Amino acid sequence: MTDESLIYGRSLLKEELPDLMNEETFRKLTAKPAFTTVKRKSVCARCFTAAELTRGYPCICGDVCIYCRECISMGKVRGCAKLYTLADPRQFEPFGKPCLKWKGILSEQQREASEKVVDSIRSCKETILWAVAGAGKTEMLFLGIQKALEDNKRICIASPRVDVCLELAPRIHAAFPEVPLAVLYGGSEERYSYTQLVIATTHQLYRFEEAFDVLIIDEVDAFPYHLNAALLFAAEKARRRRSALIYLTATPDQKMQRRIRNGKIEAVILPARYHGVALPEPRAVYHKGDIKDSKRAKASEIIRHMQQLIREEKRFLLFIPTIHLMERLAPVFEEIFEAATFECVHSKDSRRKEKVLSMRGGQLDFLVTTTILERGVTFEDIDVLIWQADHKVYTEAALVQIAGRAGRSKDHPRGQVTFYHRGWTKAMKRAVKQIRSMNLLARRRGLIE
Repeated sequence: MTDESLIYGRSLLKEELPDLMNEETFRKLTAKPAFTTVKRKSVCARCFTAAELTRGYPCICGDVCIYCRECISMGKVRGCAKLYTLADPRQFEPFGKPCLKWKGILSEQQREASEKVVDSIRSCKETILWAVAGAGKTEMLFLGIQKALEDNKRICIASPRVDVCLELAPRIHAAFPEVPLAVLYGGSEERYSYTQLVIATTHQLYRFEEAFDVLIIDEVDAFPYHLNAALLFAAEKARRRRSALIYLTATPDQKMQRRIRNGKIEAVILPARYHGVALPEPRAVYHKGDIKDSKRAKASEIIRHMQQLIREEKRFLLFIPTIHLMERLAPVFEEIFEAATFECVHSKDSRRKEKVLSMRGGQLDFLVTTTILERGVTFEDIDVLIWQADHKVYTEAALVQIAGRAGRSKDHPRGQVTFYHRGWTKAMKRAVKQIRSMNLLARRRGLIE
């Protein structure tokens, strides 16, 4: 017999429904057509994308059906299909009160931001928390999450990046150890369970409908959520009509910044890190040379820089713009740094989680990475080097986020960031300007030296 709670607040295709569902439970479900008509167009009810296929395809129903290409990674939505849901009755497992076990102390600016988060949750408002990388955004959420949990509200913290979810999960669990937590992402081996507290990638929001009283979207400016109409719709569909929506970011886009300036969204701006030390301002180094073979690489400035850091036992991240370039450089690094311990990691790496943990645990001298680690990960006492910082993959937001990997720890609040480039780009200039502007604002407020 199926546990009905597995369907509470969900939006599922028939093939996604739990096994062994009995007829009594099935009759309770609300079934909606998987496609609806909007302005004479067939629109997917799961992601609100118009089906603009010129023709359908032979379907398992025996007819010719259209299907949605936008959200197909979450399971094919066919023209003949239905989406099933069951209203969430808010029946959660009891836990001890207070449920927040975190014993840390917030700085004054963190405390003020935390109070704003609590107010937004109580008032069911839309709020943006604009805080520099390393400001302690997660800790600022704790009090608001506690109040929501104790008020029997259901909370989801969503992020576009799997790595961010994996980074958040142990920290949230440590702060709320008695509260059951579900962590949802593609490829997870953990089976879904009904919990009051959820961490999920934004793609997982496709499978929810009016489920959450509080939706917190971390790294709202990150790919693939940013400017993705289908994921924006999924987020709106996943939260209840009266609910709180909180955005977290260190790099809001120009549209979000205009909303803030025009007073269309309440904003909390934190220009300083919790430890009171200025953000590292990147150093730009012109580097025309090639490092694609060991002979030329050994004479290059970036290799000398890396060798110096290794001699000083200073760990670092080296960002490479593409997987292809990383694969070409890996043998060069293996030959030059044969006495050092390092790994290369990218989005398609099956050992990505393991390698990040090795770097965090101090087993590696350095980690070579693509932009997959530009945000949402914290390492103690590291420098940051960016090879080909003028590459088109490095947007202003990406460069600011990458620079934000350095100097995050209160025990090691300073770190160096170096842009190796062949020419200044607008993204590089704007990234440096944004970091300097935040430091200036923090000094004016007396938050840093």
